[in-house]
Amino acid sequence: MNPFMKAAIEEARIAVEEGLGGPFGAVVVKDGKIIGRGHNEVVDTHDPTAHAEIQAIRAATKLIGSHDLKGCSIYATSEPCPMCYAAIHWARIEKIYYGCTRKDAAAIGFDDELLYDVLRGKATHARLAQEQIERDACLEPFKAWEKSTQKVLY
Repeated sequence: MNPFMKAAIEEARIAVEEGLGGPFGAVVVKDGKIIGRGHNEVVDTHDPTAHAEIQAIRAATKLIGSHDLKGCSIYATSEPCPMCYAAIHWARIEKIYYGCTRKDAAAIGFDDELLYDVLRGKATHARLAQEQIERDACLEPFKAWEKSTQKVLY
């Protein structure tokens, strides 16, 4: 068995055994070493973003002191949800290895198909209402960012 996926599975078991959240685990790997571990902690922390991949990314970035995980891979027990996929992308992780599919996750109650449909523009209904307001006021911080000499692009 792949040792990194084995570590991700161990993380998933922690979440299940301790009742912390869903059966998901992940590890971030750089240069053949695990630099971040995470398991689902949504229930325990009351944080809907505390998915395994997010937790592993947070641990890895804290360890290396950078938001940039270029050169890293992530091993996850399940295909990442849209939120986690976006976080993996923004962290510049270069490869995702996953075990279970999104259909496997849906079969046990973790169905993200509506989110995939929204992202593909194929949703027939939306659970979120959206309305743009106060654009001009919100552009002020954008203008300040453009002028800033302290900005770090990511």
